[in-house]
Amino acid sequence: MADHQSALLLRKQLNELKKNPVEGFSAGLVDDNDIYKWEVLIIGPPDTLYEGGFFKAHLHFPKEYPLRPPKMKFVTEIWHPNIEKNGDVCISILHEPGDDKYGYEKASERWLPVHTVETILISVISMLADPNDESPANVDAAKEWRE
Repeated sequence: MADHQSALLLRKQLNELKKNPVEGFSAGLVDDNDIYKWEVLIIGPPDTLYEGGFFKAHLHFPKEYPLRPPKMKFVTEIWHPNIEKNGDVCISILHEPGDDKYGYEKASERWLPVHTVETILISVISMLADPNDESPANVDAAKEWRE
């Protein structure tokens, strides 16, 4: 039952993004037969180091979506404090819901079932423009960012 509901919700979000595209990214499925694997293309935000760039990433949704967050990984190589060297995105809203055992994030900053593909990607675009260098996934990129 949860599989069916999550698939319906993801299909609805995909159709909405096709009908009403959002500036800064495009989204679609990696494989038309798998609603849980998305491919996105993010356009580097203006007035940033990424301006004019095109960055491909994948979103992998769990069957428990929207109760659990997707995983996001850049396929295009990108140097950023909040993106691991292997492309995994480290941003609060993609962290499992609940309290942060390390005390860095409030529960309200973490995944909530109200988030959509659109809110995720808008948050990632915002992160590209304004990284959190206090809690980096890529320490070397964070050091460079601070300099």
